[in-house]
Amino acid sequence: MPYYEVVFIARQDLTDTQVKDMTANFSKIITDAKGKVHKTEFWGLKNFAYRINKSRKGHYVLLELETESDALHEMERLMRLSEDLLRHQVIREESLTEGPSCVMDKGGRDDDKRSSRDDKKPYRDDKKPYRKDKEAA
Repeated sequence: MPYYEVVFIARQDLTDTQVKDMTANFSKIITDAKGKVHKTEFWGLKNFAYRINKSRKGHYVLLELETESDALHEMERLMRLSEDLLRHQVIREESLTEGPSCVMDKGGRDDDKRSSRDDKKPYRDDKKPYRKDKEAA
């Protein structure tokens, strides 16, 4: 069976339990069709770069699935009909990812591996000011 990655955004006025119930309903569609849900991640309430349907925030959820296309089409149909979802995206993957997604894995960022600015050599070796003081001249 092929692997899929599904990310959807729910409205900001929903509670966390309502978002989890919605995710459980979508997962049930997959499991009833003899598919598997390998990973479920709740990324939380995040700000948008621009407004979507007059909303500034949304609950982000990631699902990694292994299912046939019929169950996936049914889940997408229900996502389109749901008024609680603002956006959704489905991507077919070659294999499953290991560990947390890049959104959840904040410890493995490239910024943390760089050396700090204190360790670098200062721009100027001498400590003289850039322009002369009027009092010193």
